[in-house]
Amino acid sequence: MTDEPPSPDAPDEFPTEEELPDDPVTAADVDPFGVDDDFESVDDFAAAEWKDETTADERIRAVIDGTTTPKSAGDIAETALVSETKARTTLNKLAEEGIVSSQQTGSGKLYGRDPEWHLLKQIGRLAGSDTLVDQIQRVKGELAAYEAEYDASDPEELLVSDRDLDQDELDDVSHWRTAERELSHLRAAYRFREAKERAPTVTEPGDGRTGTQTTTSAGDQLPLE
Repeated sequence: MTDEPPSPDAPDEFPTEEELPDDPVTAADVDPFGVDDDFESVDDFAAAEWKDETTADERIRAVIDGTTTPKSAGDIAETALVSETKARTTLNKLAEEGIVSSQQTGSGKLYGRDPEWHLLKQIGRLAGSDTLVDQIQRVKGELAAYEAEYDASDPEELLVSDRDLDQDELDDVSHWRTAERELSHLRAAYRFREAKERAPTVTEPGDGRTGTQTTTSAGDQLPLE
């Protein structure tokens, strides 16, 4: 048998018998989540890495984007790894810009993401999706299936009917409502994208044309209703 050449990934030196452990190493001896000795846990390590790779303002924005219920500046500061003063200053600035909503309570000021701004952000993101039309058609099919299954035009009609609904049917009502809301957002995104594509665009200099050009989309024929 000919000797095979060593793998390029093989170590240059191998441990001697004296350096090998007395007992064989098992999977239980390996810690796949081991962290540097400077950190007590994986969470501490992740927090330090997040802080190192982002600015204070970016972390505050990330925390407020994920906030579904209003929180105090202190709570947001703790999650965003910033001082409470820094959090309050940035949050008040974002509130002036309409990105954050604030409310005064008996225990202090609370901050949350502005619902209208968050909705516009969602619509803008959906408008840029290459699968927007497919998503619209998928949700329309889902709604049609609910209407056919329950012989109702919407979930509210089903709820006020004389029919006794079990838990699975009540879950369907909840999913039906979610699908209706999703379709309204998708349609808004489609119309927003169409409006952008129809907006007058300035022609490039030297192309032999003057004035503005209006663009259209092949998606004009999409039956939204």
